[in-house]
Amino acid sequence: SFEAAVKLHNWVGFGVIANWFLWLFYYMASDKVTNYHPDLDAKDFFDRYFRQVQYYAWGLFTGAERPHRVHPHDKFNPMQKGAYQIIMLLVVPIQFATGLFLWDIKRFGGAVELLGGVRIVDTVHVLCFIFFASFLFVHFYLATLGATPSAHFKAMFTGYEEMEEDPAVEESGMSAAH
Repeated sequence: SFEAAVKLHNWVGFGVIANWFLWLFYYMASDKVTNYHPDLDAKDFFDRYFRQVQYYAWGLFTGAERPHRVHPHDKFNPMQKGAYQIIMLLVVPIQFATGLFLWDIKRFGGAVELLGGVRIVDTVHVLCFIFFASFLFVHFYLATLGATPSAHFKAMFTGYEEMEEDPAVEESGMSAAH
């Protein structure tokens, strides 16, 4: 029934909110938060960002070297870092806020009215979903572009990615394990 679907939607929403707070706590409490630090040198960021765009646009298909090397404290390329910052620190919290406002309109009526009414809040909630769903499709496609089509999926599930060898280290005859 529709009522059961709404209840399920609400409970899943609360579960996702709890999961987001666990994610936030984990990254704030660990040294992995550096993966999300914004780049303060705008010129360097945009240079690396556009090198990554060029790689995805044609370098990937011509066998060009990847412009970003994955490291434990710098695992995201500039495009990933920007996307994850926007999604996890902007879109997802907006999704949560609008969902909470719609969950109990009587309690949050003042905020709903301040934002333009139920129709506006609902539209923003749905647009956040569409943005997130679109991101998942792009994320799935890009995840197949690793050394093997499943390499990045393995990293997503295990939390560990196999590090690529640094060409400068390879030329010196030392491995990355040294």
